[in-house]
Amino acid sequence: MMSVLKKTALVATAALAMSMPFTASAAGDAAAGKAKAAVCVACHGANGKAMIPTYPNLAGQNAPYMVSALKAFRAKERTGGQAAVMQGQAAALSDADIDNLAAYFSSLK
Repeated sequence: MMSVLKKTALVATAALAMSMPFTASAAGDAAAGKAKAAVCVACHGANGKAMIPTYPNLAGQNAPYMVSALKAFRAKERTGGQAAVMQGQAAALSDADIDNLAAYFSSLK
């Protein structure tokens, strides 16, 4: 049997955890991603918001999706549209670079 004090502590802990906003963070380093993002801004904008409608906005993008997409471009598994450009850009990225870029762009609003 659980004591009243333990039950109260458990309920309080659960209530506190549920009241906190859920935020997913990328495994990478956003500051390192920002430093690496200089080449990205030519198409995707200085703050991850593209000025050209055919280029996707990266600001606030889901980090796991960005990691998956960049790795697919790097492996030449994504085709069509601007894939040739992205394949060339992603070819030079390490897994850490990709994680860092995803962390950076997902942190932008």
